[in-house]
Amino acid sequence: MENYQAVFKRKEIKYLLSSEERNALLPILKTCMEPDAFAHSNISNLYYDTPDFWMVRRSLEKPMYKEKLRLRSYGTPENTSTVFPEIKKKAMGIVYKRRISLPYQEAVSFLSGQQIASTDMCDGTTRQILHELDWMLASYKDLAPRVFLSYERDSYKGISDPSLRLTLDQDILFRTDRLDLREGAFGESTLLPDQTLREVKISNAAPLWLAQALSEIGIFPVSFSKYGRAYERIYRDPRWRKEMNGHAKEMEMKRYA
Repeated sequence: MENYQAVFKRKEIKYLLSSEERNALLPILKTCMEPDAFAHSNISNLYYDTPDFWMVRRSLEKPMYKEKLRLRSYGTPENTSTVFPEIKKKAMGIVYKRRISLPYQEAVSFLSGQQIASTDMCDGTTRQILHELDWMLASYKDLAPRVFLSYERDSYKGISDPSLRLTLDQDILFRTDRLDLREGAFGESTLLPDQTLREVKISNAAPLWLAQALSEIGIFPVSFSKYGRAYERIYRDPRWRKEMNGHAKEMEMKRYA
């Protein structure tokens, strides 16, 4: 398997910016940050969940611990393109992300419950993450792709501190049909036309210059989940709400049976 970062541990602070706030912030960023190795990318995800959307509903309750399962690609993949099955967890305000890389078709088969061809060449970290993915697939009933979600991302890193990362996400789109990453990016928007989602990813505290810049512009943190926002839009659709409520009752009966 090719080189990539498999394990992340960090804080993620989110901000919703208007076009005016984004334009005011960018010149300040360029004095202390620079584009990272993947300065611009299209990111596409399939979020896996139960038929009653248990995982995202639990996440929106803001528990001390929560987790998500997704399949991520950079750009539109083909069958043999490298993609990333990922577990994303949040505990006590810290985000943990663990992922492996697989060819797209093999990743889809693995997440549907089939074993991958061989793990003999995997290192210890990859084997451990495979075990965690197996455990998650076994622990939740009927996990399957429920939502496609994509966005255009600009990424920056700190000049003096490369561990400081900042991303700007626009055109956040979701859909609940044609749940195949090979279909490409299209769907309904989760943001207003002039909005940008900004995320600061840090291991410790944000640098003073960044805190001061945000304060001067009047930009403050928000609680925001891309998948959670998509789910809220889905739930407002009466047809989906009726179907999900039916699944929720059925799943609740199974849990206490």
